[in-house]
Amino acid sequence: MIEILKNKMTAESILTAGFGLEREGLRVTKKGKLALTSHPPIFGDKLKNPYITTDFSESQIELVTPVFYSVEETYDFLEALTDIAITEIGEKNELFWPYSMPCDIPDDNLIPIATYQGEAGKVARQYREKLMAKYGGKRQLISGIHYNFSFGEEFLTTIWEALDVDETYKEFKDRIYLKVLRNFLRYRWLIIYLMGCTPGLHNSYIEECLQCMEKCGNETYLSRGGISARNGSCSGYKNEIDLYPDYRSTKEYISSVNEFIARGDISEAKELYAQIRLKPKDYHNVLDSLAQDGIQYLEIRTIDLNVFDKCGIAKIDLEFMNIFMLFLLLEGEEFFDTWQQEALINEIAVAEHGLEADLELLDHRHWTLKTAWAEDILDKVAEVNAYLDLKQEQCIKVMQNRVRNPEITYAHRLKLLMQEKGCLGANLEMAERYKKLSDADHYRLKGFEKWEMSTQILIKEALTRGIKVIPMDVADNIVRLEKNGHQEYVKQATKTSADNYITPLLMENKVVTKKILQENGLPVPGGEEYFSFLEAKQKLAKYIGKKVVIKPKSTNFGLGICIFDQGGTLDELLRGAQIAFEYDDTILIEDYLPGLEYRFLIIGNEVVAVLHRRPANVVGNGFSTILQLIEEKNKHPYRGDGYTSPLKKIELDEQSLMFLNKQGLTSQSIPQNEEMIFLRGNSNISTGGDSIDVTEKMHPYFAAIALKAASVFKAKFCGVDMILEDDTDPDSNFGIIELNFNPMIVMHAYPLEGRERRSGYNILKTIGLTN
Repeated sequence: MIEILKNKMTAESILTAGFGLEREGLRVTKKGKLALTSHPPIFGDKLKNPYITTDFSESQIELVTPVFYSVEETYDFLEALTDIAITEIGEKNELFWPYSMPCDIPDDNLIPIATYQGEAGKVARQYREKLMAKYGGKRQLISGIHYNFSFGEEFLTTIWEALDVDETYKEFKDRIYLKVLRNFLRYRWLIIYLMGCTPGLHNSYIEECLQCMEKCGNETYLSRGGISARNGSCSGYKNEIDLYPDYRSTKEYISSVNEFIARGDISEAKELYAQIRLKPKDYHNVLDSLAQDGIQYLEIRTIDLNVFDKCGIAKIDLEFMNIFMLFLLLEGEEFFDTWQQEALINEIAVAEHGLEADLELLDHRHWTLKTAWAEDILDKVAEVNAYLDLKQEQCIKVMQNRVRNPEITYAHRLKLLMQEKGCLGANLEMAERYKKLSDADHYRLKGFEKWEMSTQILIKEALTRGIKVIPMDVADNIVRLEKNGHQEYVKQATKTSADNYITPLLMENKVVTKKILQENGLPVPGGEEYFSFLEAKQKLAKYIGKKVVIKPKSTNFGLGICIFDQGGTLDELLRGAQIAFEYDDTILIEDYLPGLEYRFLIIGNEVVAVLHRRPANVVGNGFSTILQLIEEKNKHPYRGDGYTSPLKKIELDEQSLMFLNKQGLTSQSIPQNEEMIFLRGNSNISTGGDSIDVTEKMHPYFAAIALKAASVFKAKFCGVDMILEDDTDPDSNFGIIELNFNPMIVMHAYPLEGRERRSGYNILKTIGLTN
């Protein structure tokens, strides 16, 4: 089989597989006690949110990634979900417990079982109540990583066609997956050693389990040489008796599970708590679907949460799992009657004694040193890597180092921390650290960094609320959103089916926009349009010394705009016209309106946010030049390209230099301490402006004017730009200077100053995907 791969496939196609991750974790208080509050309602119906749900308990979050075809995409999506979970539960001052074994937990009768809606919810609840009665609630709170794996279709079909065997493709796939499963059971002890991370327990756990460990103070019990209490014989979560399904074929497997059910060992197929599961197409009818549709993928349940990674599993471990699954397929098998019992003995031995240097395991009925056997297996993995030129040396080397140096294993490192700080102290410290990391980078959605920020905000809100997100085109920022059979396509966050086609066409024409607003009694600045630079040269003289604005007729993001708030010479006006003509064939010259500029964000039929946009500026310190102050201000984490960041870095371009010159300044001028120097007249965020939320402060009269302006165009999504002389006085002078049909929501979501506005929710509500 390896020759087929070498001769017919590239390294990339060999490693391309279907990956999915499920990460469980408890919600806890700041003191490490189990949070007894309800699952955050923002996550919606637990049975319908495909990304964020609960496991056994109302206090136990489960994050689920879709299937991806690269390790990096899978990990990034899990990180995005992890950040969302940490942020949302943080609203209730709760933390995401990073450890597989439970926190400080109450007695069973106080552990909240997950609640659900509808008839399907009743069934889910009843199943969990049976588990509580049978296994107890404390074991149910154990969390972990479920690693879902399927070989790529090209991988499978290439081998199937090359082997030319007398079996259907479905039969071939089943045979392949069953072989991988059997070998995983044989070698699962190695994964427990490499990725085990549960060396101890909090003293609120089951008393009989605590007796298997040593008391070390700080309400903590530690295993002397254990590496994974979660996978051990006492503390872990297993069936009441050891069950050994028949894995020779799918048919025999189904027959053996039905026998377990008939005997009363388990109530249904999903109660079989195996380290690896065969996964069907239809989750509601597991055995029938396996018989009819075949094995779709494998679910590995061995991996402990890695407390040293925010996501609960390190990317390097995922990379190793990929090539390890390939090794399991290529490795030979030796069958004997008690092979499964032997594999279980090894699992428990490593889980409970894995850090002991002289540990021996059973290898085909013969005792062998764990370390030597682990080295041998990893050497074989390395040989597969080298022969197929897969370039996975790094992850293999990391695993070899863990075998040779037990002190660098996750379990040993955590054991040292727990000895020093206790179970609660060590894991709460990690939880707090991950919350700080999520908070610091909360404006970025991992895995979607190439999407513009407004679209990231919408995607994040959709994921949070359980709305399925299907990326369509990153270059055009087009996504498809789905929920309960309802589909919506969205471009750039606010271009949706809610607005009709003519609305943006009217708004992008500033002359037409002004005419329509005037016809509806809304104030706009006076002015005229020029169709050529020659016409501008002939007519601009009458504006010498007058306060005016020159801008392109159809433009966004403040590009090509020159503001002469102190008047301008003919040369300056002509240069302003030249700049404007660089962005459009027609330009406008308008009266300058005194006051401050505000952006009113209209979504649906309401003003959801108001922002004061302060023009690009720096504040002096008495010794730095304007250029140096710009460089320092641009270091703010919000400032970037303005496309994938909330704010734009300030650029000292020709328009800025012209604006400074009007003030008698240059880039080398040194402002006085606390002196604010404006670098432009226009206040667009896209030209380096500051965003300041003033939603609550804005007088409702002006909000009503903005809403009327949008309604005139029947716009569901609109940014209304207004100049207000006094935002507290409806009798003061004001005017509408522009309407934007595709308003940026990022500046409202992440303002430089003021409250962040969750406008992604308003978008989803307007297009009918949430209430």
